[in-house]
Amino acid sequence: MDTWQRTKVLLKEDYRKIQELSVLVLGLGGVGSYVVESLARLGVKKLILVDYDTIDATNINRQIEALHSTIGFYKADILKQRVLDIHPTCEVQVIKEKITPENLDLLFLEATDFLVDANDTVSVKKELMKRCVRIGQRFIMSMGTANKLDPTKLKIMDLKDTKYDPLAKILRKEARKEKIYTKIPVVSSSEIPIKTMENTLGSISFVPSVAGLLITSYITSEVLK
Repeated sequence: MDTWQRTKVLLKEDYRKIQELSVLVLGLGGVGSYVVESLARLGVKKLILVDYDTIDATNINRQIEALHSTIGFYKADILKQRVLDIHPTCEVQVIKEKITPENLDLLFLEATDFLVDANDTVSVKKELMKRCVRIGQRFIMSMGTANKLDPTKLKIMDLKDTKYDPLAKILRKEARKEKIYTKIPVVSSSEIPIKTMENTLGSISFVPSVAGLLITSYITSEVLK
C-alpha cells in the first residue's frame, strides 16, 4: 500500500513537487512542531529542524513532541525520530543551536525551498525577515499565538495587514524602518489577546497547532503554483 496514495488523489501529478521539497523549520514549539508533523505527513524530501531547547512539562499542553516520556530530551531529536517513523526516507537534519542575530548564517548553510520562522525571539525575527527579503529566500513567519483562544481568527496574510498582534506590530515597525515594501507572509490572529493578569503567557492546544497547519497549507499552495 502506498503511504501517500490519498494525498496523490488530490495533488495528482503535482505531487512530485512535494516529494522534492526541502524545508527548514526554526523553532519547534506549539507552532513549529505541527509544521514539522504535517510536512512529514505530506512526504517532503528533506526537513531541517532547528531548536536548542529540551522538553519540559509545560510544553505538553501544545507541542506534539512533548510527552511525559520525552521530558528532558531535545525537542529536535524527538521530532526527528517521529518524522522518520512517519516518513522513513525523509532526510532529516538537526541543528541544536540557539539562533541569535550573530549566528543567523547557520540557517543558510544550504539552499532550502522554504524557511519557516516559528521562533519567538524578536531580535532573530527582525534579522531573519530582512535577510530572507534581501536574498530572495521563500519564507513564512508565525506571529503570536499566546493568550488567544479562537483558532478561526488565524489567517495567512501580509505582515502589513495584521492587527491585534503585539509581535506583528514590532515587525511592521521594523519593516517600515528598513523600507521593506515586498510582501511578508505571516500567519497571524486578529483576536484581541486575553488579559490574564499573569506574568506567564497563556497557551492552549488548538491555537498554535492550527497556525502550524496553516503554514504547511501555505507552503503547499505556493509550491503547487
